[in-house]
Amino acid sequence: MAKENFDSSWIRKKIDNKDFNVIESTFPLEVAAQSLKFHKQIPSYKPTPLINLENLAKLLKVGGIWVKNEALRLDLNSFKPLGGSFALFKFIQTKLNIADEKMSFEYLKSEEVKKALGDITFASATDGNHGKGLAWATKQLGYKCVIYVHQDTSQHRIDAISQFGATVKVIKGNYDDAVNQIKVDAQENGWQIVSDTSWEGYHQIPTWIMQGYGTLVSEVQNQLNEKNIQKPTHIFVQAGVGALAAAIFGYYHTIFKESAPECVIIEPLNAACIYESIRLADGKAHGVEGDLETIMAGLSCGHPSEVAYSVLKNSAETFIKVPDYYASRGMRMFASPLNGDQSIVSGESGAVALGLLLSLMEEHKFSKLRKELKLDENSQILIVNTEGDTDPLHYRQVVWEGSNPVPNDRWTQLY
Repeated sequence: MAKENFDSSWIRKKIDNKDFNVIESTFPLEVAAQSLKFHKQIPSYKPTPLINLENLAKLLKVGGIWVKNEALRLDLNSFKPLGGSFALFKFIQTKLNIADEKMSFEYLKSEEVKKALGDITFASATDGNHGKGLAWATKQLGYKCVIYVHQDTSQHRIDAISQFGATVKVIKGNYDDAVNQIKVDAQENGWQIVSDTSWEGYHQIPTWIMQGYGTLVSEVQNQLNEKNIQKPTHIFVQAGVGALAAAIFGYYHTIFKESAPECVIIEPLNAACIYESIRLADGKAHGVEGDLETIMAGLSCGHPSEVAYSVLKNSAETFIKVPDYYASRGMRMFASPLNGDQSIVSGESGAVALGLLLSLMEEHKFSKLRKELKLDENSQILIVNTEGDTDPLHYRQVVWEGSNPVPNDRWTQLY
Protein backbone atom coordinates (compact mmCIF):
# COMPACT_ATOMS: atom_id res chain seq x y z
CA MET A 1 0.00 0.00 0.00
CA ALA A 2 1.30 3.43 -0.92
CA LYS A 3 2.19 5.72 1.95
CA GLU A 4 -0.55 8.24 2.63
CA ASN A 5 0.36 11.81 1.78
CA PHE A 6 0.02 13.98 4.89
CA ASP A 7 1.66 17.08 3.42
CA SER A 8 -0.20 20.29 2.73
CA SER A 9 1.04 22.84 0.22
CA TRP A 10 0.09 26.33 -0.81
CA ILE A 11 0.41 28.98 -3.48
CA ARG A 12 0.55 32.65 -2.63
CA LYS A 13 -0.25 34.82 -5.65
CA LYS A 14 -0.46 38.57 -5.26
CA ILE A 15 -2.90 40.22 -7.66
CA ASP A 16 -1.55 43.55 -8.88
CA ASN A 17 -4.61 44.57 -10.86
CA LYS A 18 -7.85 42.95 -9.75
CA ASP A 19 -10.55 42.96 -12.43
CA PHE A 20 -13.37 44.54 -10.44
CA ASN A 21 -15.57 44.66 -13.55
CA VAL A 22 -15.74 40.85 -13.59
CA ILE A 23 -16.41 40.70 -9.85
CA GLU A 24 -19.02 43.46 -9.66
CA SER A 25 -20.90 42.33 -12.77
CA THR A 26 -21.25 38.85 -11.24
CA PHE A 27 -22.06 40.02 -7.71
CA PRO A 28 -23.85 43.39 -7.78
CA LEU A 29 -25.12 44.52 -4.39
CA GLU A 30 -28.69 44.97 -5.63
CA VAL A 31 -28.84 41.24 -6.39
CA ALA A 32 -27.63 40.40 -2.88
CA ALA A 33 -30.50 42.55 -1.58
CA GLN A 34 -32.93 40.75 -3.90
CA SER A 35 -31.67 37.38 -2.65
CA LEU A 36 -32.11 38.35 0.99
CA LYS A 37 -35.59 39.73 0.31
CA PHE A 38 -36.59 36.48 -1.40
CA HIS A 39 -35.21 34.18 1.30
CA LYS A 40 -36.90 36.17 4.05
CA GLN A 41 -40.25 35.17 2.51
CA ILE A 42 -39.60 31.46 3.03
CA PRO A 43 -41.65 30.49 6.12
CA SER A 44 -38.80 28.69 7.89
CA TYR A 45 -36.20 31.39 7.17
CA LYS A 46 -34.10 32.90 9.91
CA PRO A 47 -30.47 34.07 9.87
CA THR A 48 -28.01 31.37 10.85
CA PRO A 49 -25.88 32.22 13.91
CA LEU A 50 -22.43 33.79 13.74
CA ILE A 51 -20.58 32.11 16.59
CA ASN A 52 -17.66 33.74 18.37
CA LEU A 53 -14.96 31.23 19.38
CA GLU A 54 -13.54 33.77 21.79
CA ASN A 55 -11.38 31.46 23.89
CA LEU A 56 -9.88 29.67 20.89
CA ALA A 57 -9.03 33.09 19.44
CA LYS A 58 -7.19 33.96 22.67
CA LEU A 59 -5.33 30.65 22.59
CA LEU A 60 -4.25 31.17 18.97
CA LYS A 61 -3.44 34.84 19.66
CA VAL A 62 -5.79 36.31 17.06
CA GLY A 63 -8.41 39.02 17.49
CA GLY A 64 -11.45 36.89 16.75
CA ILE A 65 -12.65 33.65 15.14
CA TRP A 66 -16.18 33.93 13.76
CA VAL A 67 -18.02 30.85 12.53
CA LYS A 68 -21.08 31.22 10.31
CA ASN A 69 -22.99 28.06 11.22
CA GLU A 70 -24.80 26.96 8.06
CA ALA A 71 -25.63 23.58 9.61
CA LEU A 72 -28.75 25.36 10.89
CA ARG A 73 -29.87 26.76 7.52
CA LEU A 74 -33.61 26.16 6.98
CA ASP A 75 -33.33 22.95 9.04
CA LEU A 76 -31.54 21.36 6.05
CA ASN A 77 -28.04 20.98 7.55
CA SER A 78 -26.28 22.94 4.79
CA PHE A 79 -25.96 26.34 3.08
CA LYS A 80 -26.93 24.90 -0.31
CA PRO A 81 -30.69 25.65 -0.27
CA LEU A 82 -29.88 29.36 -0.51
CA GLY A 83 -28.45 28.93 -3.99
CA GLY A 84 -30.88 26.37 -5.40
CA SER A 85 -34.01 28.21 -4.25
CA PHE A 86 -32.82 31.58 -5.57
CA ALA A 87 -31.87 30.03 -8.93
CA LEU A 88 -35.39 28.60 -9.26
CA PHE A 89 -36.80 32.03 -8.38
CA LYS A 90 -34.70 33.71 -11.09
CA PHE A 91 -35.32 30.97 -13.66
CA ILE A 92 -39.11 31.18 -13.29
CA GLN A 93 -39.05 34.98 -13.25
CA THR A 94 -36.96 35.11 -16.42
CA LYS A 95 -38.85 32.33 -18.19
CA LEU A 96 -42.25 33.94 -17.58
CA ASN A 97 -41.05 37.56 -17.70
CA ILE A 98 -42.58 38.38 -14.31
CA ALA A 99 -41.97 41.84 -12.89
CA ASP A 100 -39.98 42.17 -9.66
CA GLU A 101 -42.87 43.64 -7.72
CA LYS A 102 -45.03 40.58 -8.46
CA MET A 103 -42.40 38.02 -7.50
CA SER A 104 -42.80 36.36 -4.13
CA PHE A 105 -42.35 32.92 -2.65
CA GLU A 106 -46.11 32.47 -2.41
CA TYR A 107 -46.65 33.58 -6.00
CA LEU A 108 -44.10 31.03 -7.23
CA LYS A 109 -46.22 28.33 -5.58
CA SER A 110 -49.43 29.52 -7.24
CA GLU A 111 -51.41 27.58 -9.82
CA GLU A 112 -51.07 30.55 -12.16
CA VAL A 113 -47.29 30.14 -12.27
CA LYS A 114 -47.42 26.34 -12.54
CA LYS A 115 -49.85 26.53 -15.44
CA ALA A 116 -47.73 29.10 -17.25
CA LEU A 117 -44.49 27.16 -16.70
CA GLY A 118 -45.97 23.82 -17.70
CA ASP A 119 -44.79 20.30 -16.92
CA ILE A 120 -41.12 20.70 -16.05
CA THR A 121 -38.52 18.55 -14.31
CA PHE A 122 -35.49 20.13 -12.68
CA ALA A 123 -32.29 18.08 -12.55
CA SER A 124 -28.72 18.21 -11.29
CA ALA A 125 -25.70 16.18 -10.27
CA THR A 126 -24.47 16.47 -6.69
CA ASP A 127 -22.08 15.33 -4.00
CA GLY A 128 -25.07 15.51 -1.67
CA ASN A 129 -25.92 18.94 -0.30
CA HIS A 130 -26.80 20.76 -3.53
CA GLY A 131 -29.06 17.89 -4.57
CA LYS A 132 -30.81 17.95 -1.23
CA GLY A 133 -31.28 21.71 -1.40
CA LEU A 134 -32.65 21.55 -4.94
CA ALA A 135 -34.98 18.66 -4.07
CA TRP A 136 -36.29 20.63 -1.09
CA ALA A 137 -36.83 23.77 -3.19
CA THR A 138 -38.63 21.96 -6.02
CA LYS A 139 -40.91 20.22 -3.50
CA GLN A 140 -41.74 23.59 -1.92
CA LEU A 141 -42.76 24.92 -5.32
CA GLY A 142 -44.46 21.73 -6.52
CA TYR A 143 -42.16 20.54 -9.34
CA LYS A 144 -40.47 17.24 -10.19
CA CYS A 145 -36.78 16.73 -9.56
CA VAL A 146 -34.11 14.25 -10.71
CA ILE A 147 -30.74 14.09 -8.97
CA TYR A 148 -27.65 12.12 -10.06
CA VAL A 149 -25.06 11.10 -7.45
CA HIS A 150 -21.78 9.24 -7.86
CA GLN A 151 -21.17 5.71 -6.64
CA ASP A 152 -19.35 6.69 -3.43
CA THR A 153 -22.20 8.85 -2.13
CA SER A 154 -23.34 7.59 1.26
CA GLN A 155 -26.80 6.05 1.59
CA HIS A 156 -27.75 8.62 4.19
CA ARG A 157 -27.04 11.46 1.75
CA ILE A 158 -29.07 9.67 -0.92
CA ASP A 159 -31.98 9.20 1.50
CA ALA A 160 -31.78 12.86 2.50
CA ILE A 161 -32.39 13.81 -1.13
CA SER A 162 -35.12 11.29 -1.88
CA GLN A 163 -37.12 12.27 1.24
CA PHE A 164 -38.18 15.39 -0.66
CA GLY A 165 -39.64 13.37 -3.52
CA ALA A 166 -36.71 13.58 -5.93
CA THR A 167 -35.73 10.65 -8.13
CA VAL A 168 -32.11 9.75 -7.29
CA LYS A 169 -29.89 7.81 -9.69
CA VAL A 170 -26.43 6.50 -8.77
CA ILE A 171 -23.81 6.92 -11.52
CA LYS A 172 -20.60 4.92 -11.81
CA GLY A 173 -17.47 6.99 -11.30
CA ASN A 174 -16.95 10.27 -9.46
CA TYR A 175 -18.78 13.58 -9.19
CA ASP A 176 -17.57 14.75 -12.60
CA ASP A 177 -18.91 11.57 -14.19
CA ALA A 178 -22.32 12.32 -12.65
CA VAL A 179 -22.18 15.86 -14.04
CA ASN A 180 -21.33 14.60 -17.52
CA GLN A 181 -24.14 12.03 -17.44
CA ILE A 182 -26.79 14.50 -16.32
CA LYS A 183 -25.89 16.72 -19.28
CA VAL A 184 -26.63 13.86 -21.68
CA ASP A 185 -29.77 12.60 -19.98
CA ALA A 186 -31.25 16.05 -19.43
CA GLN A 187 -30.92 16.75 -23.14
CA GLU A 188 -32.62 13.47 -24.04
CA ASN A 189 -35.44 13.86 -21.50
CA GLY A 190 -36.07 17.60 -21.71
CA TRP A 191 -35.07 18.25 -18.09
CA GLN A 192 -33.93 21.66 -16.94
CA ILE A 193 -30.49 21.45 -15.32
CA VAL A 194 -29.98 23.54 -12.18
CA SER A 195 -26.29 22.92 -11.51
CA ASP A 196 -24.01 24.75 -9.10
CA THR A 197 -21.07 24.19 -11.42
CA SER A 198 -20.72 25.76 -14.84
CA TRP A 199 -19.20 24.83 -18.18
CA GLU A 200 -18.93 26.31 -21.65
CA GLY A 201 -22.35 27.59 -22.68
CA TYR A 202 -23.89 27.04 -19.23
CA HIS A 203 -23.25 30.03 -16.98
CA GLN A 204 -26.50 31.80 -16.13
CA ILE A 205 -28.06 29.34 -13.67
CA PRO A 206 -24.78 28.69 -11.79
CA THR A 207 -24.41 32.48 -11.52
CA TRP A 208 -27.89 32.75 -9.99
CA ILE A 209 -26.99 30.00 -7.53
CA MET A 210 -23.87 31.88 -6.44
CA GLN A 211 -25.81 35.13 -6.20
CA GLY A 212 -28.23 33.38 -3.85
CA TYR A 213 -25.37 32.98 -1.38
CA GLY A 214 -25.42 36.77 -1.05
CA THR A 215 -27.96 36.23 1.73
CA LEU A 216 -25.20 34.59 3.81
CA VAL A 217 -22.87 37.56 3.25
CA SER A 218 -25.62 40.07 4.12
CA GLU A 219 -26.31 38.21 7.36
CA VAL A 220 -22.63 38.06 8.30
CA GLN A 221 -22.14 41.77 7.75
CA ASN A 222 -25.19 42.63 9.84
CA GLN A 223 -24.02 40.31 12.61
CA LEU A 224 -20.45 41.67 12.63
CA ASN A 225 -21.67 45.26 12.55
CA GLU A 226 -23.76 44.53 15.65
CA LYS A 227 -20.43 43.63 17.31
CA ASN A 228 -18.89 46.91 16.07
CA ILE A 229 -16.70 45.04 13.58
CA GLN A 230 -16.70 46.64 10.13
CA LYS A 231 -15.63 43.50 8.25
CA PRO A 232 -13.49 40.37 8.59
CA THR A 233 -9.79 40.87 8.00
CA HIS A 234 -9.47 37.29 6.73
CA ILE A 235 -11.93 34.86 5.14
CA PHE A 236 -11.12 31.15 4.88
CA VAL A 237 -13.50 29.23 2.60
CA GLN A 238 -13.28 25.61 1.47
CA ALA A 239 -13.90 24.90 -2.20
CA GLY A 240 -15.25 22.13 -4.39
CA VAL A 241 -16.18 23.72 -7.71
CA GLY A 242 -15.66 27.11 -6.03
CA ALA A 243 -19.20 28.54 -6.08
CA LEU A 244 -19.51 29.49 -2.40
CA ALA A 245 -15.98 30.86 -2.18
CA ALA A 246 -16.51 32.97 -5.31
CA ALA A 247 -19.78 34.32 -3.91
CA ILE A 248 -18.35 35.30 -0.52
CA PHE A 249 -15.10 36.71 -1.91
CA GLY A 250 -16.94 38.38 -4.79
CA TYR A 251 -19.50 40.18 -2.64
CA TYR A 252 -16.82 41.33 -0.19
CA HIS A 253 -14.79 42.76 -3.07
CA THR A 254 -17.86 44.49 -4.46
CA ILE A 255 -18.48 46.09 -1.05
CA PHE A 256 -14.92 46.95 0.00
CA LYS A 257 -12.99 47.06 -3.28
CA GLU A 258 -9.21 47.24 -2.64
CA SER A 259 -9.71 47.03 1.13
CA ALA A 260 -11.52 43.69 0.89
CA PRO A 261 -10.50 40.99 3.39
CA GLU A 262 -7.63 38.58 2.74
CA CYS A 263 -9.27 35.65 0.94
CA VAL A 264 -7.97 32.09 1.33
CA ILE A 265 -9.14 28.98 -0.58
CA ILE A 266 -8.86 25.50 0.98
CA GLU A 267 -9.17 22.22 -0.98
CA PRO A 268 -8.58 18.50 -0.37
CA LEU A 269 -5.26 17.13 -1.62
CA ASN A 270 -6.86 14.78 -4.14
CA ALA A 271 -9.42 17.25 -5.51
CA ALA A 272 -7.52 20.54 -5.62
CA CYS A 273 -8.73 21.71 -9.02
CA ILE A 274 -8.64 25.44 -8.22
CA TYR A 275 -5.13 25.10 -6.75
CA GLU A 276 -4.06 23.31 -9.93
CA SER A 277 -5.62 25.99 -12.13
CA ILE A 278 -3.71 28.69 -10.26
CA ARG A 279 -0.50 26.66 -10.45
CA LEU A 280 -0.75 26.37 -14.23
CA ALA A 281 -1.19 30.16 -14.34
CA ASP A 282 -2.67 30.52 -17.82
CA GLY A 283 -5.89 32.16 -16.64
CA LYS A 284 -8.03 29.12 -17.46
CA ALA A 285 -9.86 26.67 -15.21
CA HIS A 286 -8.23 23.23 -15.21
CA GLY A 287 -9.34 19.89 -13.85
CA VAL A 288 -7.56 17.17 -11.91
CA GLU A 289 -7.85 13.49 -12.69
CA GLY A 290 -8.22 10.42 -10.50
CA ASP A 291 -10.77 9.16 -8.02
CA LEU A 292 -10.86 12.48 -6.10
CA GLU A 293 -10.88 10.43 -2.88
CA THR A 294 -11.39 12.48 0.28
CA ILE A 295 -13.57 12.36 3.36
CA MET A 296 -14.67 15.89 2.40
CA ALA A 297 -17.42 14.59 0.13
CA GLY A 298 -18.82 18.02 -0.68
CA LEU A 299 -15.41 19.12 -1.97
CA SER A 300 -14.68 16.03 -4.07
CA CYS A 301 -14.80 17.85 -7.41
CA GLY A 302 -12.32 17.54 -10.27
CA HIS A 303 -13.22 20.63 -12.29
CA PRO A 304 -13.84 24.20 -11.14
CA SER A 305 -16.93 26.10 -12.17
CA GLU A 306 -15.83 28.38 -15.00
CA VAL A 307 -17.83 31.36 -13.79
CA ALA A 308 -16.64 30.87 -10.20
CA TYR A 309 -13.02 30.61 -11.27
CA SER A 310 -13.22 33.89 -13.19
CA VAL A 311 -14.01 35.57 -9.86
CA LEU A 312 -11.63 33.55 -7.67
CA LYS A 313 -8.57 34.33 -9.78
CA ASN A 314 -9.37 38.02 -9.28
CA SER A 315 -10.07 37.92 -5.56
CA ALA A 316 -8.23 35.11 -3.73
CA GLU A 317 -4.49 35.32 -3.27
CA THR A 318 -3.79 32.21 -1.17
CA PHE A 319 -4.63 28.65 -2.21
CA ILE A 320 -3.99 25.74 0.14
CA LYS A 321 -4.52 22.02 -0.37
CA VAL A 322 -4.62 19.82 2.70
CA PRO A 323 -4.90 16.15 3.72
CA ASP A 324 -8.09 14.79 5.25
CA TYR A 325 -6.88 14.91 8.84
CA TYR A 326 -7.28 18.70 8.80
CA ALA A 327 -11.02 18.17 8.35
CA SER A 328 -11.36 15.46 11.00
CA ARG A 329 -9.35 17.55 13.47
CA GLY A 330 -11.64 20.51 12.78
CA MET A 331 -14.71 18.34 13.40
CA ARG A 332 -13.38 17.30 16.81
CA MET A 333 -12.38 20.87 17.68
CA PHE A 334 -15.89 22.09 16.91
CA ALA A 335 -17.50 19.23 18.83
CA SER A 336 -15.28 19.63 21.91
CA PRO A 337 -14.39 23.32 22.17
CA LEU A 338 -12.49 25.19 24.84
CA ASN A 339 -14.43 25.89 28.01
CA GLY A 340 -16.75 28.82 27.36
CA ASP A 341 -16.85 28.46 23.58
CA GLN A 342 -19.95 27.05 21.92
CA SER A 343 -19.93 23.51 20.56
CA ILE A 344 -20.80 23.11 16.85
CA VAL A 345 -21.82 20.04 14.87
CA SER A 346 -19.75 20.22 11.70
CA GLY A 347 -19.38 17.76 8.86
CA GLU A 348 -16.22 16.90 6.99
CA SER A 349 -16.38 19.72 4.45
CA GLY A 350 -17.52 22.25 7.02
CA ALA A 351 -14.66 21.78 9.46
CA VAL A 352 -11.53 21.87 7.32
CA ALA A 353 -10.96 25.63 7.70
CA LEU A 354 -10.80 25.35 11.50
CA GLY A 355 -8.40 22.43 11.27
CA LEU A 356 -6.20 24.44 8.92
CA LEU A 357 -6.29 27.53 11.13
CA LEU A 358 -4.76 25.60 14.03
CA SER A 359 -1.85 24.50 11.83
CA LEU A 360 -1.38 27.98 10.36
CA MET A 361 -1.03 29.51 13.81
CA GLU A 362 1.12 26.81 15.42
CA GLU A 363 3.27 24.90 12.92
CA HIS A 364 6.71 26.14 11.94
CA LYS A 365 6.20 25.14 8.31
CA PHE A 366 3.54 27.84 8.04
CA SER A 367 5.54 30.63 9.72
CA LYS A 368 6.34 32.47 6.47
CA LEU A 369 2.77 32.21 5.20
CA ARG A 370 1.43 33.27 8.60
CA LYS A 371 3.50 36.47 8.40
CA GLU A 372 2.49 37.16 4.80
CA LEU A 373 -1.17 36.79 5.75
CA LYS A 374 -0.65 39.03 8.78
CA LEU A 375 -2.44 36.63 11.07
CA ASP A 376 -2.05 38.26 14.47
CA GLU A 377 -3.88 39.80 17.41
CA ASN A 378 -5.63 42.25 15.06
CA SER A 379 -7.12 39.54 12.83
CA GLN A 380 -10.87 39.01 12.71
CA ILE A 381 -11.19 35.67 10.93
CA LEU A 382 -14.38 34.46 9.24
CA ILE A 383 -14.89 30.77 8.50
CA VAL A 384 -18.06 29.05 7.29
CA ASN A 385 -19.32 25.78 8.70
CA THR A 386 -20.99 24.79 5.45
CA GLU A 387 -22.67 21.64 6.76
CA GLY A 388 -23.61 19.64 9.81
CA ASP A 389 -23.49 15.86 10.19
CA THR A 390 -24.80 15.11 6.69
CA ASP A 391 -23.37 11.60 7.06
CA PRO A 392 -24.12 10.78 10.74
CA LEU A 393 -22.33 7.43 10.72
CA HIS A 394 -19.08 8.90 9.47
CA TYR A 395 -19.49 11.86 11.82
CA ARG A 396 -19.56 9.49 14.79
CA GLN A 397 -16.59 7.54 13.44
CA VAL A 398 -14.56 10.75 13.35
CA VAL A 399 -15.77 12.48 16.51
CA TRP A 400 -16.49 9.50 18.76
CA GLU A 401 -14.01 6.93 17.52
CA GLY A 402 -11.16 9.13 16.27
CA SER A 403 -10.95 8.01 12.64
CA ASN A 404 -8.63 10.00 10.37
CA PRO A 405 -6.36 10.95 13.30
CA VAL A 406 -3.69 13.61 13.21
CA PRO A 407 -0.33 11.91 12.46
CA ASN A 408 1.90 11.69 15.52
CA ASP A 409 4.50 14.00 14.01
CA ARG A 410 1.87 16.70 13.27
CA TRP A 411 0.59 17.31 16.78
CA THR A 412 0.66 20.96 17.80
CA GLN A 413 2.22 22.16 21.02
CA LEU A 414 -1.02 23.62 22.39
CA TYR A 415 -1.76 20.64 24.59
